[in-house]
Amino acid sequence: MSRFFLRCIDRGCGAVFDSAEKLYQCPRCRDLLELAFEYRLPDPGQLRDLWRQRKASRDPLDVSGVWRFREVLPVASGDWGRAVTMGEGNSPVLEAPHSARYAGLERLRVKHLGWNPTGSFKDYGMTVAATQARLLGSRWVACASTGNTSASMAAYAGRAGLESVVFIPEGQIAYGKLSQTLDYGALTLQVEGDFDAAMRLVRELSADTDLYLMNSLNPFRIEGQKTVLFELLDQLEWRVPDRIVLPGGNLGNSAAFGKALLELAELGLIEKPPRLTVVQAAGAAPLYAMLRGGSSRLEPVAHAETRASAIKIGDPVSWRKALRALQFSGGDCQAVSEEEIAEAKAVLGRDGIGCEPASATTVAGLRRMARGEGTAALEAGEEVVAILTGHQLKDSEYTVDYHLGRLEGIEASGWSNPPRRVPADKARILELLERLG
Repeated sequence: MSRFFLRCIDRGCGAVFDSAEKLYQCPRCRDLLELAFEYRLPDPGQLRDLWRQRKASRDPLDVSGVWRFREVLPVASGDWGRAVTMGEGNSPVLEAPHSARYAGLERLRVKHLGWNPTGSFKDYGMTVAATQARLLGSRWVACASTGNTSASMAAYAGRAGLESVVFIPEGQIAYGKLSQTLDYGALTLQVEGDFDAAMRLVRELSADTDLYLMNSLNPFRIEGQKTVLFELLDQLEWRVPDRIVLPGGNLGNSAAFGKALLELAELGLIEKPPRLTVVQAAGAAPLYAMLRGGSSRLEPVAHAETRASAIKIGDPVSWRKALRALQFSGGDCQAVSEEEIAEAKAVLGRDGIGCEPASATTVAGLRRMARGEGTAALEAGEEVVAILTGHQLKDSEYTVDYHLGRLEGIEASGWSNPPRRVPADKARILELLERLG
């Protein structure tokens, strides 16, 4: 059986702790913690066969696209039956021909994590974090959120019989996400300040009380999110793409993907990792600024600005882990404007693939890279998979405002699709259809 424990990511410290301790940061040096494994598993071929066979099972653990890979999760086999699951994962890989042409690629596939129980990638991590909260005997769980984390945490807390409290930045959350949080019964506190202020509060309170923190600072969240790549590679028949592109906000997903690649290589499941490219909104791009300036430390953005609320974060807690992911994979970072995000989102819609604004940074970033703009570059013929992180209905107001030309400072492009006023006249409508056809 594999062994797992908490370990400080600072190589100079390297302190280790029991995984049953309620810790998010190293008590010695205050750096981040991660789950470390001493794997005792079957050979790669047997593992791949086992995970594939489980897809035919109706066991709730096998139905889950996270717990299907439970051999690489930090939960002892005797505790698997206590997993808090709602069939999360199993998000599809879709061809996106319109988006490929728009970005200047021969082919583009997208993995849409918005096809989850609460409509975002957060469910991959929350199922493991909620399970750990249950195993620790926690009564309350808490998070700071611009929407997706709170919706996911509240739902999984409800399933686990836990109480939940959410700290949201006042006026900076989309109603689609807020409606979920309220409906799932979370105590919702509107903080006078931005996401970073809310995050400071929840970190302080979780340190001083028995609140169990569920943001990506929690290393168990990262463990669930790393299974996105195990699932993706299984869907691709273990043919590794050249590049995986994902949005960057608090950088938990970037950290999780990097950890997945390290473990996939360690287990012999892949020989060479795909390059990771993180795309941030220009008004909330501290990782991009750090890499572009050649600095070794991230300088927070004092007042992050972007309408892509899911990535409106100026002080990402997981930046060190994300940086390690980019270094290991030979990856890079890109930043895109509000106009580029809005237009790319509309283009994805033409592929029948709706997404929230933050997700569209991937296609916007790829378009820039294919044109040789920014600091990252695409090589000819690269096989690319873009990660979409949230469902379109998470922020429906944004979509409608774009197509009606109501997004301040953003001009509606040729991709906008406003409704047309017509008389209640069959002949006139037929005439319009013929003209447009």
